[in-house]
Amino acid sequence: MSLTLIITFIALLGSLYVFCPSSAELPWFEHPAKPDGSLSFLVVGDWGRRGAYNQTKVAHQMGIVGEKLKIDFIISTGDNFYDDGLTGVDDAAFFESFVNIYTAPSLAKQWYNVLGNHDYRGDVEAQLSPVLRDIDSRWLCLRSFIVNAEIAEFIFVDTTPFVNKYFTDPEDHVYDWSGIQPRKSYLANLLKDVDSALKESTAKWKIVVGHHTIKSSGHHGNTHELNLQLLPILQENEVDLYINGHDHCLERISSTESGIQFLTSGGGSKAWKGDIDWWNPKEDKFYYDGQGFMSVQITPTEVDVAFYDIFGNVIHKWSTSKQLYSAL
Repeated sequence: MSLTLIITFIALLGSLYVFCPSSAELPWFEHPAKPDGSLSFLVVGDWGRRGAYNQTKVAHQMGIVGEKLKIDFIISTGDNFYDDGLTGVDDAAFFESFVNIYTAPSLAKQWYNVLGNHDYRGDVEAQLSPVLRDIDSRWLCLRSFIVNAEIAEFIFVDTTPFVNKYFTDPEDHVYDWSGIQPRKSYLANLLKDVDSALKESTAKWKIVVGHHTIKSSGHHGNTHELNLQLLPILQENEVDLYINGHDHCLERISSTESGIQFLTSGGGSKAWKGDIDWWNPKEDKFYYDGQGFMSVQITPTEVDVAFYDIFGNVIHKWSTSKQLYSAL
């Protein structure tokens, strides 16, 4: 990231978070936890359809749950604007799919967004532009970045450039690769930065967010390139959660190879009913082929995850805990 762009982001940052220098190359932001040290947030993905396919119903329930949990921020797992991203910073889709949809007071918090493959089919720089933050200060989208929330550290990873088929067999789609060439160097540097950030992290909970699945029983299934290149880094650094979208469902997979939980929240609008391929009964813990979203509540010793449908019903819950201090 250029110095000019960094300075621009600093100037536009709100009071809830600040840009901080990091020994890693990824931009790093701080988002304070609550006074009691806890943290709560919502996760929604694959949502940008101008309110259609139950997007508005999901948004309505997000507002209700967000108020109840007193959320600190929202995470978007990508595919923010269908079908082909934004055409520019003046694209009306930014209003029709985001500004005018997520209007509940509880959702007037920071949104941390990653890019999905559909976003790469449009003007990627438009979603990354500070101009959108002038329009709606909630919006923050970078290719990859870090959010330090005291008890938890979040590494947001740009997963689309990992997927070979977008380069070798794009079909009739045109992808905006202008910011990631040469691809080999881009991916090598990104993996190095993610590894460094995770190794340097002292947070109690380590969470990685990307658009593409690593493990999934949904339509897209496992992303082979991420299993080969990103997953070993997550395992080595004892990441707690990998959160993604891409598959239009809600899902939890518990790894038999590590302590990582793979959480899919891609039900922000259009869902794929019945498109399921159960592949490992020892790992598959929950799958819902409808629209909805996810909440996460974190304390220094516990993580509580809940999945919600479009009526606000909790359709799956999961919790885990850690000791406050490591045993000597």
